[in-house]
Amino acid sequence: MNRYRSTMPIKGDDLATEMRLLRDRVIGVTDVVVASADGLLITAETDDAADPEVLAALTAAAVGIARRSGSATGKGPLRHTTVRFSDGYLFAQAIGELGLIAVLGDAGMDMKRLHVETQGAAERIGSVLAPTKPTPPPRAAGAAEPGEPVRPTG
Repeated sequence: MNRYRSTMPIKGDDLATEMRLLRDRVIGVTDVVVASADGLLITAETDDAADPEVLAALTAAAVGIARRSGSATGKGPLRHTTVRFSDGYLFAQAIGELGLIAVLGDAGMDMKRLHVETQGAAERIGSVLAPTKPTPPPRAAGAAEPGEPVRPTG
């Protein structure tokens, strides 16, 4: 099993935990990839059979097509897309506009359980991927609010 470390410090452990939980809770899951919306690999836990960078890029393309299909047909925003192969599945879920999660599984993957588990996992992964707002530095006593003109004293 290949384990790719996240390029995100500290938060990478949270992503790895989510991926491991998904593999442990859903029968048949073989690979889990978290990628940016444009298909750049963030982190992965995969078998030797799947190249995580290729899986991330292909999944981003599949999610893009599925999003466009929903828009063009008036069926609403994408929730997830599933591709069924002769020997397994590729399940992809967008995580807001920031990223996606790809789950590859064998032919016996428990799809019902996967749907349940990915809802919470996607929320938690989304909170890890969400940019944090920088904390503004403390203001000196009597300092003007941001955007207010500084008034001379005296």
